[in-house]
Amino acid sequence: MNSENIKIAVIGLGYVGLPLAVEFAKKYTVVGFDINQKRIDELKQGLDTTLEIKSADLLSVLSNDSSNRFLLTTNKDDIASSNVFIVTVPTPVDENNKPIITPLIKASETIGGMLKQGDIVIYESTVYPGCTEDDCVPVLEKESGLKFNKDFFCGYSPERINPGDKKHTVTKIKKVTSGSNENTAQFVDDLYSSIIEAGTHRTSSIKVAEASKVIENAQRDINIAFVNELAKIFNLLDIDTHDVLAAASSKWNFLPFKPGIVGGHCIGVDPFYLAQKAQEVGYYPEIILSGRKINDSMGEYIASEVVKEMNRKDIHINGSNILLLGITFKENCPDIRNTKAIDIYKSLKSYNAIVDVYDSWACTKEVKKEFEIQLTDNLSTKRYDAIVLAVAHKEFLDIDFSSIKKDQSIVYDVKGVLNKEIIDKRL
Repeated sequence: MNSENIKIAVIGLGYVGLPLAVEFAKKYTVVGFDINQKRIDELKQGLDTTLEIKSADLLSVLSNDSSNRFLLTTNKDDIASSNVFIVTVPTPVDENNKPIITPLIKASETIGGMLKQGDIVIYESTVYPGCTEDDCVPVLEKESGLKFNKDFFCGYSPERINPGDKKHTVTKIKKVTSGSNENTAQFVDDLYSSIIEAGTHRTSSIKVAEASKVIENAQRDINIAFVNELAKIFNLLDIDTHDVLAAASSKWNFLPFKPGIVGGHCIGVDPFYLAQKAQEVGYYPEIILSGRKINDSMGEYIASEVVKEMNRKDIHINGSNILLLGITFKENCPDIRNTKAIDIYKSLKSYNAIVDVYDSWACTKEVKKEFEIQLTDNLSTKRYDAIVLAVAHKEFLDIDFSSIKKDQSIVYDVKGVLNKEIIDKRL
């Protein structure tokens, strides 16, 4: 397949798929497919609610007058003529933290129904090692009637998007690539090399590429769990954790992780994919699951520390007014998927407190739909018994806390970003 004949279909236009599709559309014919009609309609108007792509950049590829074109659609028939299919659908976990690959299977069914001789399917969704070849390929074969590695081929190139990060964008992050045979591996590597400025790293197999992604976030999760445990210990010893970390970071090889709540669609999820596969082959991953247990406990822990601090100041928790600053999973980003700020909210509510949530980045409708929380739209109408900064949005650093807190009140800084003079305690 030469570059002139490449026609790419990107299935899933979220935080991962859209930036990728836009970059490919600068060089190739691209069809962007998503099942969400509202999302497609917004994108056609140049509106990306994820804030990953600027309106001007999106409109520039949509209105390209060259031979390249970028078609946005919810119609499966529009992707049938493509010969390279890139799957970027989400891979979440259920309430028991079991991997859900249903979106991946559904996407494979759709693609399988239109596969042709010589087509290539590239998966980007985070999965456990072996998922592409063991779970997705059989679906492709069944739906198409074609033979894997004879009639069609597969690749895997894990997404590395960091939502909200305007420095490490899709072209600025080195891309891991792989293919189901030598020729496919080279094709996949060449394809991504044509748009990725940071370069590529071609792996020896699809399973290696799958494993490389899942351990990236497992490693971060474990390191954050370590400093979260340190925070709990140092709190009992009446030592400021951030002061300790600042001192330790003066050594060149100390890893600068900080305590906090760990959510999002990657770090809080991916370790479970590796853990599930490990248990399937007879190994119980103690460190990985212990890290997850610690990090998942932090919302409740933070709430209990807030309550303790309120009790210390003789502030009655029952019926108290508490302000939670931030509901997204990370700073300067509208993404609320798998946010752990909600754990703080629920835990504080369990003490019969009245909890308001303010977040200038989150979509009010999405928060209402997902959590049944009506976001507070301004901070000028109420004074609070306690203020908890859960997310370090840049706007929060400029808040005049004295104007929104009662004379007898506390300020708790989860992220360790506020001036120590204005807070009562931090994680």
